[in-house]
Amino acid sequence: MAIPDFIREIRATAGQQLLLLPGVTAVVFDDEGRVLLGRRADTGEWSVIGGISEPGEQPATTAEREVYEETAVRCVAERVVLTQALPPIQYENGDRCQFLDITFRCRATGGTPRVNDDESLEVGWFPVDALPDLAEFALFRIKQALTDGPTWFEATAPRQ
Repeated sequence: MAIPDFIREIRATAGQQLLLLPGVTAVVFDDEGRVLLGRRADTGEWSVIGGISEPGEQPATTAEREVYEETAVRCVAERVVLTQALPPIQYENGDRCQFLDITFRCRATGGTPRVNDDESLEVGWFPVDALPDLAEFALFRIKQALTDGPTWFEATAPRQ
């Protein structure tokens, strides 16, 4: 997965120190109630679609853009279903990041799913009651998208 140019520019002066980055996850449903998933090129696992916002980009726009870039499916972000600060991670090159994830429930509006970039090995629609093996991250977000309202989730510590 390519590192965006604006992150390269930040890393040129910030080095490998921890960066807090805005991320989005899109849980996309079609008219049949199926969810759109992609099998990630970096892990080989099935997951929901996501990515990071570009400077000045609204989170809902990021969700819609990422879905199209990765799957060729057009969608509309309908509502926020979850916000969560994810645990910090360190990449093999030593760079450290922490993502603030905003998850959107999205409605597909067109397009046929296909691998549309180098981030996915496969993409497709899955009935909610017949999902492939998913990490808890993705499964939790799908469950939240099926509820009626937004929520937040504390990954490590309760609210103070």
